[in-house]
Amino acid sequence: MRPALEVAQILRTAGPAWRSEHRGHLSLGQLRVMSAIEQCRSSALGGHVLQCSSCGEPQISYNSCRNRHCPKCQGSAALRWLENRQADLLPVPYYHVVFTLPAPIAAIAYTNKALLYGMLFDATAETLRRIALDPRHLGARIGATLVLHTWGSALTHHPHVHGIVPGGGLAPEADRWVRCKPGFFLPVRVLSRLFRRLFLEALLAAHDQGLLHFFGQDAELADPALFRQWLVPLRSIEWVVYAKRPFAGPKQVLEYLSRYTHRVAISNHRLLAYDEHGVTFRWKDYRAKGATRHKTMTLAAGEFIRRFLLHVLPTGLHRIRHYGLLANIGRKANLALARELLNAPAPAPDPVAKEPAAAPPVFVCRHCGAPMLIIEVMPRPLHIRAPPLRASS
Repeated sequence: MRPALEVAQILRTAGPAWRSEHRGHLSLGQLRVMSAIEQCRSSALGGHVLQCSSCGEPQISYNSCRNRHCPKCQGSAALRWLENRQADLLPVPYYHVVFTLPAPIAAIAYTNKALLYGMLFDATAETLRRIALDPRHLGARIGATLVLHTWGSALTHHPHVHGIVPGGGLAPEADRWVRCKPGFFLPVRVLSRLFRRLFLEALLAAHDQGLLHFFGQDAELADPALFRQWLVPLRSIEWVVYAKRPFAGPKQVLEYLSRYTHRVAISNHRLLAYDEHGVTFRWKDYRAKGATRHKTMTLAAGEFIRRFLLHVLPTGLHRIRHYGLLANIGRKANLALARELLNAPAPAPDPVAKEPAAAPPVFVCRHCGAPMLIIEVMPRPLHIRAPPLRASS
């Protein structure tokens, strides 16, 4: 069911004035995201004129922007991604772990996104690898799929990584599968301490190499002495790492992945109203308990746009990554060995060749459900641009 209110409507209405007001303070990536979402499934991107093959009902279908920050385009992208991941599931329990950056580091991560998000991935993966390999805990080589989220439920900047990890791994000699204890993955206190140490070591090294950039109230942190002093309290606080109980089975793992892998900062279904008071949406207060967790919030349209754009990722940054046994290099061989040791080989191909199933229709009639036929293609309008200015001699 199509939601009554969409992020695209808010950007189309309030976006032009907001862009003009903040001219010079927006990145090219943020401007591109705004433009893509505003034009998504509109005549600006072209489309198709359709006719139902049964009832003859005409319909126009406009093209999608396919931007990874667009709430309308990520559902189909998630389904395509999941189809390619079903073969990777093993017949073992799967655990969900979350590693979160403290608020002071999240503040400087916003102006150093590519570097610090990469460090968050690497520190999380290395923490899981080391603790799992330790014979005092699991004593095995594990695999993990990590997904970056940069938002809290209220659209604040809250970088954290969700990890989906099989409940066990290959012994160092690769001669047996080592299982986790029932209902228990790895000690979160140990994970938290190592994660904190690894990340702070990498952060200090990046500062020494001059790779960090500081602005505004954080500008003084460019000084090495002040930066080391700023790190002192971060070495003593507890960093939030937690592990949830295992999923009930492979089906639940896929359902979870379909909700998390291609999620954007806010879905259209969370939007409630857009009027003279601003944008009202549902959010979850994790500090509250029970039914009081679910609340509504109203933000001025400009503030809503600002918070939404906080979560635009740097170009080329991969927010879904695979490590260990699930890394792209060696994944097929590792999974084959794991299935062999678990006595659960991959299903054999059907010896009787079958006709490939017909692909489902791309367009379906909203009235009778019959396939729609494309009777005309509407190309994307060509925008006339001025010729480049000739360089002065």
